[in-house]
Amino acid sequence: MQFFRLPISVVALAIAIGFVSASSQEPLTISSPNPPFDPHSYPKRVAQCPGINRETSELTNIDLQYVEVNPTASRTLLLVHGWPGLWSTWSNQIQHFEKDYHLIIPNLRGFGASTHPGDVQTSGTMSDMVSDLACILQHANVQHKVVCVGHDWGSQICHQASRMRPDLVEAVAGAAMPYISAAGPVLPVEELSALVPALSYLTYFEKQTYQAAAELNASIRRTLRAIFRDSASPPPAKFLRSTTSFLGAWEDYEEIPPIPFFTQAEEDYLVEQYSIQGFEKTLQLYTYGNRFGSWAFDRAQGNFSISQPALSILPTNDPVADWVFISKALQSADFFSQLTIKTMYSQHWPQLEEPQVYNRILRDWLNTLPSL
Repeated sequence: MQFFRLPISVVALAIAIGFVSASSQEPLTISSPNPPFDPHSYPKRVAQCPGINRETSELTNIDLQYVEVNPTASRTLLLVHGWPGLWSTWSNQIQHFEKDYHLIIPNLRGFGASTHPGDVQTSGTMSDMVSDLACILQHANVQHKVVCVGHDWGSQICHQASRMRPDLVEAVAGAAMPYISAAGPVLPVEELSALVPALSYLTYFEKQTYQAAAELNASIRRTLRAIFRDSASPPPAKFLRSTTSFLGAWEDYEEIPPIPFFTQAEEDYLVEQYSIQGFEKTLQLYTYGNRFGSWAFDRAQGNFSISQPALSILPTNDPVADWVFISKALQSADFFSQLTIKTMYSQHWPQLEEPQVYNRILRDWLNTLPSL
């Protein structure tokens, strides 16, 4: 889950997030769910890619794990997860699209078995992530442009990949977050937390990164269960509203219910993968050094627009924010030449909570792209 840099005032943001009710749209359920997904059955590939530890100025190589499916298909979908996702959280999309598209599904640096340069504070900028994706595509010998499909932070990464590397990305689809440009200033997260309690966790992750990582690592299963909730099994009202704890809102729950949209095997796999490195490096997405570094890089480039065909899928029942309103408040559409906006009833995880609806929206949009 993310919030980044905003070209609107703090007060306007507070109104957008804290005081605008979510849409009254009701869920639309489509039958025929996918069969059980076995993440262990998909072979993993590893691309060795250049990295830099900016704390020590040390150049290094990192190992980026990814899954590749149906490499002979003519069009490639690059599926990019957010926080705290992994490649396997695209399970429903893998099963739905694997016969028709070439799929590349990575674990971002610092997630699961993908390694990291070692500096959580400044060595995970958007340009770093985009360079990692370019390296993976080269390793997979992808000779054509790809459709970058992201969720949460993955949406921001795909948007930035489209902006930075139009030579690599033919179209972009983002879910759960609209495009947030660098046209405005970097706003202090403590100001956002003071005005919008649901964003208090941002202050915790930025100001106490290592303490937050220790809390998340203390019980990985509990952490993942706390985050991955759906509309039928939502988190407590106090969740995300503390600047000193992430899981405190769950203190009255001796055991948090299982993740509602995963099988036991899928949940076990997620726990297993997060046990490799823990959460520390994944919090790179929230540190001030990386936020500012990303913003400064974008400002130096001076171009905030995305010319490729784009799709934005916005959930209408996210407990953090009314993303439809925020997309309008941010004037996100103004930065696109070819934008399609769709809404669907779900919490923060539309591709998991309502995969048939999400897949139908994505497929319909993909069918509008020029034939290859």
